[in-house]
Amino acid sequence: MLAAFSVLATAGFVAASLVPLVSFPNTAEATELDPMSLYASAVEDAQRYQAGDAPSIELDRASEYTVYVKPTPTPTPTPTPPPGKKSSSGSSSRSSSGWSPPFVTPNPGSAQAIAYDMVTSRGWGDSEFACLVALWKKESGWRVNAYNASSGAYGIAQATPGRKMASVGSDWETNPTTQITWGLGYIQGRYGTPCGAWGKSQRSGWY
Repeated sequence: MLAAFSVLATAGFVAASLVPLVSFPNTAEATELDPMSLYASAVEDAQRYQAGDAPSIELDRASEYTVYVKPTPTPTPTPTPPPGKKSSSGSSSRSSSGWSPPFVTPNPGSAQAIAYDMVTSRGWGDSEFACLVALWKKESGWRVNAYNASSGAYGIAQATPGRKMASVGSDWETNPTTQITWGLGYIQGRYGTPCGAWGKSQRSGWY
């Protein structure tokens, strides 16, 4: 009996040494996971959210818009000064320099008083007489014997030469009425009015 047991034990030992060991997988072995795969799975799960699962919200927007534009202020127009007053003959009472002589009542019996009567009788106003006073004051100082040796001009109106006034009267050398009559006729025929002659004198120094 003991011998038989020894034979079996020896046979089992030999068999065990001859048969190769077989490895079996460990069912409890953990699988190594990629961190990026975990992140991708989380994102994918998040993207599975359906917008339709939540109540829709619509924004109330106006279909038309009103744009306010600040108006540009209208500039205040600069008033245009009225044109200068003109005499009855249509010529301006102001000279080219813009200055108009003031009217001064002449002394009775003087050459200027004689001239004033003649001016008004021709239909000219006080402004024209003021121009005449300034003109002949510049030319002769209203002296009947004023004489310009260089030009030969003579008298209140400075006729050139003085003998031209003989067409009005032979006393042209001493009579202010004769000289003024000739002078006003010359002014009216050449410049229209005393202010027209005054303007020419202001521009060129003579009339």
